[in-house]
Amino acid sequence: MRASGPSRRAVLGGAAAATALTVVPAFQGRAAAAGSPSPSYRWRQVVIGGTGFVSGVLFHPSVRGLAYARTDIGGAYRWDDRSARWIPLNDDLGWDDWNLLGVEAMAVDPAHPDRVYLALGTYTQSWAGNGAVLRSEDRGATWARTDLTVKLGGNEDGRGTGERLLVDPRDSDTLWLGTRHDGLLKSTDRGATWSTASGFPGTPSAGGQGVTLLVAAGRTLYAGWGDSDGTTPNLFRTADGTTWEAVPGQPSGTAAKVPVRASYDCHTRELYVTYADAPGPNGQSDGSVHKLATGKGHGTWTDVTPVKPGGTTSDGSSDAFGYGGVSVDARRPGTLVVSTNDRWAAGDTVYRSTNGGRTWTSLKDSAVLDVSETPFLTFGADRPKFGWWIQALALDPYDSKHIVYGTGATLYGTRDLKHWAPQIRGLEETSVRHLISPPTGQAHLLSGLGDVGVMYHERLTASPSRGMASNPAFGSATGLAQAAAKPSYVVRTGFGDHGNGAFSNDGGRTWAPFATQPALAKDAPGPIAVNTDGGVLLWTFVHWDGTKYPAQRSTDNGAGWSEVPTFPKGATPVADPADPKRFYAYDTDTGTLYASTDGGLSFTAGATGLPSGDTQFELVAAPGRVGDLWLSVKWNGLYRSTDGGATFTKLTSCWASYTLGFGKAAEGADYPALYLVGSTESITAVYRSDDEARTWVRINDDRHQWGWIGETISGDPRVYGRVYIATNGRGIQYGDVV
Repeated sequence: MRASGPSRRAVLGGAAAATALTVVPAFQGRAAAAGSPSPSYRWRQVVIGGTGFVSGVLFHPSVRGLAYARTDIGGAYRWDDRSARWIPLNDDLGWDDWNLLGVEAMAVDPAHPDRVYLALGTYTQSWAGNGAVLRSEDRGATWARTDLTVKLGGNEDGRGTGERLLVDPRDSDTLWLGTRHDGLLKSTDRGATWSTASGFPGTPSAGGQGVTLLVAAGRTLYAGWGDSDGTTPNLFRTADGTTWEAVPGQPSGTAAKVPVRASYDCHTRELYVTYADAPGPNGQSDGSVHKLATGKGHGTWTDVTPVKPGGTTSDGSSDAFGYGGVSVDARRPGTLVVSTNDRWAAGDTVYRSTNGGRTWTSLKDSAVLDVSETPFLTFGADRPKFGWWIQALALDPYDSKHIVYGTGATLYGTRDLKHWAPQIRGLEETSVRHLISPPTGQAHLLSGLGDVGVMYHERLTASPSRGMASNPAFGSATGLAQAAAKPSYVVRTGFGDHGNGAFSNDGGRTWAPFATQPALAKDAPGPIAVNTDGGVLLWTFVHWDGTKYPAQRSTDNGAGWSEVPTFPKGATPVADPADPKRFYAYDTDTGTLYASTDGGLSFTAGATGLPSGDTQFELVAAPGRVGDLWLSVKWNGLYRSTDGGATFTKLTSCWASYTLGFGKAAEGADYPALYLVGSTESITAVYRSDDEARTWVRINDDRHQWGWIGETISGDPRVYGRVYIATNGRGIQYGDVV
């Protein structure tokens, strides 16, 4: 870290992406309560490295080596300079608090270095809960919480705009919070209670952006407003905390419609503001950068835009984009950086100026990117992109050459303005869809992920050396399956530009695309199953708009496909792990189990009258057994069939089951260990059973909850007690018995 070049371990040391495609969970039933685990578990995260949208980075202005980062679905982090990694701050948020893992804003108190504040809330829709403010006196080690009566949108449009939370520089007890739909809030007791700020001129609306940024310029507060039409004011200020006014002479027009971020140069007493025609991170096609003189030349605005959007790239594409991040150098007057955003044709960049914006240098033009620690960042190409969705941008107040910026997939940092590397250790934001723990081979884990496809984890403590699976590369994975009796054979499906299905004959190390694919696959690639010997594939299709289609069957490794008209449309195919002739599918529309005994050629109805109406109900088959099926139906409980789905029995040992998986049996047991995300009494948590679900023991604790974890879970067939948990924004968590 103190060497001349940047370290991949820590570009933040010694100093002060495609956002994740998320799954919105549906909830009903009893509330989760606190509880204590029985066995001792050690919890760690499987290392991938970022993979999500880092929406904000904040260096503490008065403490070297202290910084915070916020994400859109994975909580907030504190930089630990000693260990050179990010420390997650919100893993204690549990099942009922899933909506609080999206961080709308964060704030630090320059006068009290141990104080930090978070404004949490992922969605503002009616089905999401209200937001909350967390306040800490020990840098996020512990929190006090205030539940708000308004909603916040940490994963909605505008999530990459400036911090909407601010400690008043005149009074550390006073905090300001800008909301999307409820105006400006104020607290005079350090965030314990909140009320509407009087006199603020912005008129909130149910569908607007509201306040996009709050920034202090000396003792004056500025607030950006995201609902201007380009002619009405969108930047307001107050000198006394009571009387607000529109800033005179502010820029107008499409290129200055939405103030995105702002940063104040205390030496020159100039406020820099980036603008765009939309809040981003998507949908921007115009933008600008302006500075306001607040000292000498008070009230003068200057256009300092590095490059005007709207030109033409070398291939003839329109160079449309907005401006995103801005950060001034606390040590060098007139030195600052700004970033473009949503510049897909020419690619986004970071511009740097040392003369107050009169001239600029694009740092991308000389950048050397080293992604060897997180190889997936090439996204299957020869080299990584400099970045996209660059709205989080921060310049270290103690090192003028130390810059970090966030993308839709990582956080890059430099120490010399030329060499850049991901500065992401400890920060994992993946939305996880599929988990397989193979019974043999080097990798104990294969994963299917939102935005970054499929990974082969030869080690759990390092990002996969092969990066994301390629040939073809996918964005989000929709299916991942392994032949139970032939674990070297694996298939995957997902969204991609060069094919939507692939197979592997070496356990997921390397891949080849299916020779052909059904026409539906491009726009509606759904889950896939492979029978136990790898001879039959069943691929089902669900369009993003919810339209469901019958499954297609292949017996020649994807060279040809034929429709299976008796397969329930849109259902997830499940292969029997012991009988190659058997497949199953649970029709969640009707509550009917369908089974095939002819290798997927035809399906007939078995048990009926089961819970219906929720596409997240999940059917799994116990390894090594014919017809041993388990059905998780959320708050309706857990059902089991031992006759291939002809009949089901409801278990009484738990009242809610969201996802179920299997692992190595306990010593002396003749049935695999079961792992459950569900409720046995009043606690929605992670459980293990060593006696075929007759009894359960909670294995996670109140510090390790990770919000919504209902997508999938898997035990390890080779390591007793090890379990892998899919989170929706905190990557893959795994636990081992201590």
